[in-house]
Amino acid sequence: MFGFGHMFPEVGRPFQTTYRCYSVTMLGDREDVERGGKIIMPPSALDQLTRLNIQYPMLFKLTNKKHGRETHCGVLEFVADEGRIYIPYWMMRNLLLDEGGLIQIENVSLSVATFAKFQPQSVDFLDITNPKAVLENALRNFACLTKGDVVAIKYNDKIYELCVLETKPGTAVSIIECDMNVDFAPPVGYQEPRSQKQEESLATDGEEMDTGADAVDSAFRAFSGQGNRLDGKKKGTDSSAVASNSAPTRGIPNYSYKRGTLTFIRTSRPVANGSADDKDDKNFEAFSGEGQSLRRKGRK
Repeated sequence: MFGFGHMFPEVGRPFQTTYRCYSVTMLGDREDVERGGKIIMPPSALDQLTRLNIQYPMLFKLTNKKHGRETHCGVLEFVADEGRIYIPYWMMRNLLLDEGGLIQIENVSLSVATFAKFQPQSVDFLDITNPKAVLENALRNFACLTKGDVVAIKYNDKIYELCVLETKPGTAVSIIECDMNVDFAPPVGYQEPRSQKQEESLATDGEEMDTGADAVDSAFRAFSGQGNRLDGKKKGTDSSAVASNSAPTRGIPNYSYKRGTLTFIRTSRPVANGSADDKDDKNFEAFSGEGQSLRRKGRK
């Protein structure tokens, strides 16, 4: 006669029901839902949850029995139409759901996260200066993480997808008010940059080095081309023939060099043997001339 069942919580009874699932875009511009990991449920779900002895915060497990896919989420609002729930589009892709597909939802209790590892699905994620700070800010709109999910975050008007490779202490964890360590795996399609030494070694693989006369013949010769005159006449000598006969020579080091000294190499034109100029050159003494004075000596 009296409805005492509504006054006391139903202990031990879990919340479990099936809804039609739609993407949050059906509600219009709801970026707050699309950027996070929370869903919108009908008011009847709130009425039923308040009469159950559930643990807060409210966390739910979504299961697509048709394809055997599942994920976990939180709840943002209870304003959906009866018999429907609205979830982010990235969550629908993980569950392999179409618009209006059936989804089973039940309340769960998850452990608090201590570690999570993510793998960006594009190398464009490397363009972010501080990826950990960007991820930390984006995860504030999430309630939990599930291993194997591909979550989507938005930064600078661009969507980045990250796969959840690992979570601790379980395969599904709660990230509400927790201190979680984050690690990143190399993005999909990323290749380690090769060092200069590795590139040089790869370029020389399978090639033989030339030695001896072959190396001298294949050496570069400066100004080995053939010039043309403005009057159209041919030059008397062939510069290419001269260049081909003259092989490049290396300089001879000065083995008698003493540290702290400078040696000037002087070259002179050859003269006839026994000439007077040759004798003068041999008897040449530097600074041996007489100076001139503007004032003659002997005058007072």
